Order: sequence, then C-alpha cells, then structure tokens
Amino acid sequence: MKFKLTPIEKKWVWYDVGNSAFTLLVSTLMSIFFYELVPGAEADGSRYVSYWSYATSISTIIVAVLGPTLGTLSDLRGARKKIFSVALFVGAAGCAVLGFMQHWMWFLVLFVLAKSAYSLSLVVYDSMLCDVTSRERMDEVSSRGYAWGYIGSCLPFIVTIVIYVLYSMLGVLSMRVSMILVFLVTAVWWVGCSIPLWKSYRQEHFVEACGHPVKTGLKNLGGVFKELGRKKKILFFLLAFFFFIDGVYTIIDMATAYGTSLGLNTVSLVLALLVTQIVAFPAAILLGMLSRKVKPQYLIIACIVAYFFITVYAIFLDREYEFWILAVCVGLFQGTIQAMSRSYYAKIIPREKAGEYFGIYDIFGKGAAFMGTLLIGIVTDVTGNQSIGVGALSVMFLIGLAFFIVAVRSKDPEEEAFVQLSPASPPAGERAEKE
Repeated sequence: MKFKLTPIEKKWVWYDVGNSAFTLLVSTLMSIFFYELVPGAEADGSRYVSYWSYATSISTIIVAVLGPTLGTLSDLRGARKKIFSVALFVGAAGCAVLGFMQHWMWFLVLFVLAKSAYSLSLVVYDSMLCDVTSRERMDEVSSRGYAWGYIGSCLPFIVTIVIYVLYSMLGVLSMRVSMILVFLVTAVWWVGCSIPLWKSYRQEHFVEACGHPVKTGLKNLGGVFKELGRKKKILFFLLAFFFFIDGVYTIIDMATAYGTSLGLNTVSLVLALLVTQIVAFPAAILLGMLSRKVKPQYLIIACIVAYFFITVYAIFLDREYEFWILAVCVGLFQGTIQAMSRSYYAKIIPREKAGEYFGIYDIFGKGAAFMGTLLIGIVTDVTGNQSIGVGALSVMFLIGLAFFIVAVRSKDPEEEAFVQLSPASPPAGERAEKE
C-alpha cells in the first residue's frame, strides 16, 4: 500500500528540508572558507583541522548542557513552539552574519553560536514527531524527513557551489562576496522551509506547569534522569546511540576538512558530498519502506556494521576517487541510521515527556559528537597524522553495537503501558488538521 503523508506530516518534513541545507554547508563549504581564513593553513593542514575540531566540540558541549533543559521546558503547555522559534531564528541569523566574518577567530565564535542554535532547534523538532504522527507511522515519517532533507538541500547547495566556483575557479567574485552570498542563500532557504511548520504546528502532548515554569521544568528533568534507572531499554539505547551516532556526526562534520587537509581538490570534495545527498534520498526512502517488513532494530544494526567498515576504509583514503566511493557508501546508510534511531526512540518514550527525553537524546547524540571531533583533533596534534584519528572512530561503532544489542533484548516493566496504541486511532497529524 502506498504511504501518503498527512498535511501536518508534510510540513514537519519541510523543516528537515530547510535545516539540512545548513548541515550540508557545515560539512562542505563552511570548513573550506575557514581553511582560507586561517593563516598558514596551507602549509600546516593539521593546525586547521585542530581549530575546526575544537570549535565543533565546544558547540556540541553547549548543546549537551542546554538541550535537556530546553527540551524539558518545551513539554510545558504552549512552550514547544516558542522555544523552537527562538532557536530557529538565532541559528538562521547567525548563519547569515557568518558570511561577513573575515577573521578566523570571529568566524569560529559565530560558527559555534549558529551551530548550537541549529542543534537546539532539532531537540524541539525531533520531539514534535510525537505530536504530528502516530506510533505506527513514525518509522516512515522520520525516514521521509531525512530523505527529503537530503535531496531538498541539494537545490540551495548547487547555488552555493556555483557561487564558490565563480570565486575559486573563475575569479569572477571575491572571497568576501562569495562568502556573503553563500551564507545568505543558506539562511534564507532554512527560514523559508520552516514557515509551514511554524505556522501550523500545535502541541498535542504536554505537561502542566505546577508553579514557576523554569522550576517545574528542572524538577521534571531530574525526574526523567531517575526514571532512566528503571527503564533499561531506553537507558541502553541511549548508551548505544552515544557511541555509534558520535561516529556518524563526526564523519558528517569532518569529511571535507579531512579531505582538504590531505590536499584533495576542494571542488571535487564538494561535488562528492553532493552525491552523498543524492544517494541518501532513495536509500532513506527504500529502507524506510523496508521497516514495514523488517524490524527497525535490525536496520539500525546493519547500518552500524556498515559504518564500521566505512570508517576503516577512510583510514587508507588518499585519492579523490576513493573519497567519491566513501561519499556513496556514507549516503547509503547516513539517513537510515539517523531516521530509524529517531523513530525507534520516539516509540519507546512517553509522548507527554517527548521534549524532556529528546533533550537527553541530544546529550547522547549530537552532544556526544565532541568525543569524535576532539579525539581527531588531539590525535592529529600528537601524531601529525589525520588518518590515525579517523581510524579511532571505528571503535565507537563496535561499542555502540554492543550496547544496542543489550537495549533490544531489555524489557521494561512499564514498557507496554506507553507503547500500545489503538490501531483505530488516526494519526495525530490528521486530528490536528481536522481540528
């Protein structure tokens, strides 16, 4: 049977289309522009990789600290949309202003602000999945989000590539003008794709504030951490997610930086990562459809194993065609492991506490990415060899796989109480649209 998104599900997917443009910019042209701003980067590529790694680590630490608190506050009646709006517009404004930065230090400072706000918007956005759809539709809706995000972000990305080529290869534009245009295009696309969800979203599940909202939120957050002690499935999944998604996000954040430091052609690297986006679209759709017949946990395991071999392959990468092979392989599994992890987690948590739990999810997810980037930065500084740092990521996938298997086998006493949903109930998105 053909899977059709409801109107509110489509609008939720559109935010993935919008924010993915920023993600793609971070992993491609943004690090290339930074490379050109750092004095002496061409002579010492390891110095550039270290700076970029440390900035990315700082951003993820900020999100790890603020994510759970803002996620908890977003569970209060009427708060989710407000917090989402602030994070969205701070992130987009930071992206737009980045193009005007010509000193590498100020560029890094603004990058940390924009990336942190972007990640915090995703904490709230991911929790919205529990409001816009039903449990049995989560796998495919989540997959469609990542799939359309990958292919949709290609449009602004192609525009930014043209701008970059006009600067780097043809000399028609100056570096300053090309930077301004690239970052403005991305910011406008991000905000424009977000408007449908921003206008139509309604919070279906929430908790009432007892007293001051901030005090209530912090109290609820403390309660969630206590709950994890008895909810073994959620706890072990988060531990697994901490390790395997760390490797995924590190590869996304550091791919172009790594290739550039090896002396590979920057335009070729950017085009290879465009191929990653194109490959990720049908891969996420098809594997999302496969979740109807194959349990999502098996798909997650397959993706973890695939990423282990991808990381090992990256150790020996030193030619452009090898980077293209790597880009295709990453595209096959990148969207699926993210989408299946998000929907699997959404199905095992209480819906009314989605913001709180997704705030914690972000600690173990995007907040965990500082390990990989920090590891690459330190190992590269110590050894002067980027490949050794990349190779260390393979261990993260093995540890993540072990924890995930434990999570799948774990049973919580109250698990059935919040995963059961009447088949006759329409998707939350349909209820919202009808009302």
